Formats: sequence, structure tokens, C-alpha cells
Amino acid sequence: MTIYRICMVSDFFFPNMGGVEEHIYNLSQCLLLHGHKVVVLTHSYGDRVGVRYMTNGLKVYYLPIKVFYSQCVLPTMICNIPLIRYILIRERIDIIHGHSAFSALAHEAMLIGNLMGQKTVFTDHSLFGFADASAAITNKFIQITLSDCNHCICVSHTGKENTVLRAKVDSRRVSVIPNAVDTYSFTPDPSQRTKNHITVVVVSRLVYRKGVDLTAQIIADLCLKYKEIYFLIAGDGPKRWLLEEVRERSGLQDRVTLLGSLEHSQVRNVLVKGDIFLNTSLTEAYCMAIVEAASCGLKVVSTKVGGIPEVLPKKLIYLTEPNVPALMKGLENAIRDLKKGKVVCPYECNILVRKCYNWENISLRTEIVYQKVAQENTKELAEHLYCYLSSGVWPFLLVVSLTFIILKIYEYLVPRKYIDIAPDYNQKTPNKID
Repeated sequence: MTIYRICMVSDFFFPNMGGVEEHIYNLSQCLLLHGHKVVVLTHSYGDRVGVRYMTNGLKVYYLPIKVFYSQCVLPTMICNIPLIRYILIRERIDIIHGHSAFSALAHEAMLIGNLMGQKTVFTDHSLFGFADASAAITNKFIQITLSDCNHCICVSHTGKENTVLRAKVDSRRVSVIPNAVDTYSFTPDPSQRTKNHITVVVVSRLVYRKGVDLTAQIIADLCLKYKEIYFLIAGDGPKRWLLEEVRERSGLQDRVTLLGSLEHSQVRNVLVKGDIFLNTSLTEAYCMAIVEAASCGLKVVSTKVGGIPEVLPKKLIYLTEPNVPALMKGLENAIRDLKKGKVVCPYECNILVRKCYNWENISLRTEIVYQKVAQENTKELAEHLYCYLSSGVWPFLLVVSLTFIILKIYEYLVPRKYIDIAPDYNQKTPNKID
């Protein structure tokens, strides 16, 4: 098996919590166990600056770059060239794997890596529209990046269709590799459930995209109709005030518990206390939360948006339209089935999810992508410029050319021979990778 040196790049990584962060961490751990070298590149989080080591020797570079907006750095494209170039040379990176269309750092690193001769892979974790100004700008930016990317990975078939359309990328350069869940960590524990009432669990960032407005209306209506219903809500965000307002106005302080932001290691302890998991997302390429809930044996009620209908088998999920009446009907169906005992054994749910989604399988499929891109020929500057020109944004060629010139200047000012090379250690054996 060919061993690769891989650099995972994203603005989103621990200690920040979310699906992208979990994906990068778990994929990196599996690749390390397969003998590859993996380093993670992200920006600083508070006082967490410099190099940190995580489980199995996962090396993380927290670059001294300040956050500009929503956990992302300012997309300057050229200001971080010295740092990124130094790390890519020091770690002798073969493949740069960027994550999330929102990550400016991923776009920058992929541009720099392309011009330095490394292969690039990009994983798109989100769905975007086509109508509003924000989507139009983001779509054009991702089109520029993917025009010179060796391969793209999407987490669902719906996500692939969305990416191919909005980024105008050749579908043959896009693969579908879903997320996964550690089913050995997210195991059922029916003894944690309260027998005299039904607990509905919500684990989500409290933002508009996650349908918090729908959740707020459902809480008021469902608690009024069913006295045995309790809500357990984990997560934080700008829409938290809405849930607090509904709870106070309806006098539901004893039936609606807001836990706030949780460490991912604590999520399972919340899920096992519930009977039903509610997801009200308005857009979603792939929802990790519903997979984790199903792995813990909960009945899942979710909106059927984006790639969600592809994720779980029908017997594990109640799919509804993204509106209050449809979600209420889905929840009532789940409540009725619970009362009648029409439930799938929680441990059977866990085994079923384990067969469908496990990180070992996901990492093997990702390695196939790495093998494919590693065999492609290295492009010259003219070929890079031609690829970027195909995006239709010809002024971006000036940015590419300036980046190339700055890289050449640094080759003169800080030659490669003066950069200390970090040793590569195989995770299976103490021998070096040579």
C-alpha cells in the first residue's frame, strides 16, 4: 500500500464543535492507523496557537491568524503564503485535503498547494442555493477553487448534484463518500429513559438554517397537546433566545431543558435519555446528528431536505416536509408507535447503523481517491492558469500569478534546504516512512 503525507485544511476544527470538525478528526485517525502521515492546518482558537498533538500523534498546526467572521479567516489569498508554504515543505505534504466551502483557509491552502506541485482534494459538506447574493458569491468562489482541484468529494448524492450544478465541475471528478459515526461510542442505554413520560431530544446549532423557528413553534403546540412530552435541547447559537422566549411565555420551564453547548463526548449521554430525536433542518447535505441518534436507538423525526432521505432506512426515520403541520404529524406518528410498542430494538438500530456507516469503510474509500489523484501528472503554471480561466473570472489569474511570484521570491529568500524537515513516523510501527 502506498503511504501518503496528507494535510487536512479547514477553518473548522477542535476545540470548535460540529460535523466538519468530527469528520476531519475521525478520518484523520483512521488514515493514521493505516500508516499514512496526517497533519491538520487550522487557525488559532483563543490562546491555542502553535503545534498541538492529539490522539495517535495527530499533529495540528494552529496558525496565528485571527478570525474574521463566523470562525473563518479573512480570504486575503496571499498574506498567509509564508506560513502555509513553510508547513507544506516541512511536512513534505503530498496531498492537500480541504474541507467546507465556507473555509477561506482551505481555499488558500489549495491554491498555494496547486502552485507548489501538490495534489488537491476537496470535501464539500454543505448545500447551497442559487438565488440570493450570498449563495451567488459562494458558488462563484467554489467554482474558482474546484476548477483546478484534482478531485471533489461530496457526502451525499444530492450534495453531488448540487456541487456539480453550482460549481460547474465535471461529474467524473466528483465522488460520493458519506460521513460516518463511531457506533461503539454512540451505543443505546434504554435504562436512562424515563418511563412515565416521552422525551424529545434536539441536538443542533441554534441557527436559522437548522430550523429553530420550526422547533420553537412545535415545542409550544406539542407540549399543549401532550402532557407527557418533555424536550431536551442541546446546542447554542444566535436563535437560542427564541426557544427561551417560548419556554417562558408558555410556562414550560419544567418541561423544556436547554443544556447549551456541549462537548461532543457528552452528546451520547444526552441522546440515550430520549425516546424521539427531532431534526428540523431547512437545508442539509448529510445530517450526522440523525445517524448518531439512530445509533443510540432513538426514533428519528426529520425534515426531508437535501441529502437526508438518503441517510437512514425508512424503518428508522419519519420524514416530513419542512413545516410545522407536517412535523407535528410526524411526531404524533412516532408518539403513537412508541405507545403501541412499534419500535425497532435499540441494539438492532445500532448494528444496522454500524453496517451502513463506519469510519473504516469511509477511510478506505477516501484512500482510493488519494491513489487516483496521486497518479495524475503535475501541472505547469500555464495549465493552472488555463484551469482557473475556465471559471470565467479572468481577474483571478492576477491573484494566481501574484501567488506564484511570491512563492518564487520565498524560494530565493527562504530556500527549501534551510527548512527543517519533520520526521515521518508510521503509526503501526516505530519505523520511518521512506
